[in-house]
Amino acid sequence: MALAELYPEHLREQLRRADAALQRAGLEHLLIASGVEHYGFLDDQTYPFRPNPHFLAWVPLNRHPSSWIAYTPGNKPVLAYYQPEDYWHEPPAAPSGFWTDHFDVRVIREPDQARAHLPADLSRAAILGEANSAIGDCLPNNPDAVINYLHYHRACKTPYEIARMRNASRRGASGHIAAMEAFHEGLSEHQIHLEYCAAANHTEHDLPYANIVALNEHAAILHYHHTPAPHPTQSRSFLIDAGGSDAGYASDITRTYAREPGAFADLVASVDAMQQTLVDEVRAGRDYRDLHVECHRRIGAILQQSGLVRMTPESQVERGVTSVFFPHGLGHFLGLQVHDVGGFQRDEAGGSIDKPPGHPYLRLTRTLEPGHVLTIEPGIYFIPMLLARLRASDDASAINWAGVEALLPYGGIRIEDDVHVTKGAPENLTRDAFRAVAA
Repeated sequence: MALAELYPEHLREQLRRADAALQRAGLEHLLIASGVEHYGFLDDQTYPFRPNPHFLAWVPLNRHPSSWIAYTPGNKPVLAYYQPEDYWHEPPAAPSGFWTDHFDVRVIREPDQARAHLPADLSRAAILGEANSAIGDCLPNNPDAVINYLHYHRACKTPYEIARMRNASRRGASGHIAAMEAFHEGLSEHQIHLEYCAAANHTEHDLPYANIVALNEHAAILHYHHTPAPHPTQSRSFLIDAGGSDAGYASDITRTYAREPGAFADLVASVDAMQQTLVDEVRAGRDYRDLHVECHRRIGAILQQSGLVRMTPESQVERGVTSVFFPHGLGHFLGLQVHDVGGFQRDEAGGSIDKPPGHPYLRLTRTLEPGHVLTIEPGIYFIPMLLARLRASDDASAINWAGVEALLPYGGIRIEDDVHVTKGAPENLTRDAFRAVAA
């Protein structure tokens, strides 16, 4: 179904959530700032604009600073649409598209003009945005009762949002295929990055996050960001973590490749197969914390079967050995933000669901529901700092150090897919996108 057909029901859901949130907070108006451009300190240039995700949830306008949405239950939402008269930069085009009929659109030429289109009395308004989005007496207050309700329910994506994320996945898959080919051609990290951007049809400012493009031991740096330096004389392995974007909705995809057959290539194949079994277990009603711990057990099984660790998977998890090789969480919510909100939230009133003991970096602790979109991204890494601690521990004798040291130059492995929780079998947005792009 086309985006234009899906959008009306999506907006009705945003209105329903807004009505419920305002009622809970005892408020009458919801005002949402798109955000403002940020200038560098003592500079006249701005950082790349990142809009308020609450604004993006209503309208597909991700390059529109200084705009506002004003909604009062029972009334048509107002959009103060900032369109400056500007010849130094390209201003936003006139409002157009399938969404415009659903708003009372009012074009403004100066940011402060938005105030005239907001309620006169703001004492009973929830105002969402950054502090510097304020105009006159309209100061963002971000009331907890409203924010908590909206964040909890934003985890459940509408069909319109899922369609956007499928588009973002296809862009990401196109970039990944180009990057894989560039790796096999022997290009540098920076050259691979440029090939990715071209194939995904993104500038660096369009990317949902900074690409991780890592050759060899750089793959052991979890958030490695390359510089345009000379590439190594031999590229043994390649890890790329890069996504696409569609109207602010993100994809988040990681793949790892080995140049030659051998122990590292075998590990990549094992992690990839294991990752797909975990994806199959992404079902409504599953506690994501349990899936994360189960991932550690399966990583322990791979480490034991490969001869790298002489301990049972259960013992490895209990003693924290798997956390040396897999030190991050299994995944996170995904949507308008790459690490989307509400991942720890107990319920729509707020609160927090604890992480499993010994797993401090997990970003999602909720029980899965239809409409959730999340990542599944297990990995095995050879990180010198963590391995040094293991070598100094009581478990050092259980490690095949010769095998570990042989794999150090390869850095590590991560396989990441974006998964949509349904009422039945999960939808793997990433694998579907790769198939669609390759067809």
